[in-house]
Amino acid sequence: MRMPVSEAKTNLTDLVRRAENGEEIILTRHGKETVRLSPVTPVQTPEERRAIIAEIRARTPKFQATEGKAARSQDFLYDDNGLPR
Repeated sequence: MRMPVSEAKTNLTDLVRRAENGEEIILTRHGKETVRLSPVTPVQTPEERRAIIAEIRARTPKFQATEGKAARSQDFLYDDNGLPR
């Protein structure tokens, strides 16, 4: 929806409500778009973020190496002198 700023002054409460419900509201001045009303996305607190991370970690299976260490995982590519085979 596009509306001149002068008209939006009298309808501000309704425009805010419509923007909160997801409608795109664009205010114009002299026919040019100047302002867009959009809802503010809620910001998570650090505690909420930590809780989400802890939940994800709890759901993730723990990695357990079954064979040699990663540092030695490609030794088969090289000979005893460290040269490629």
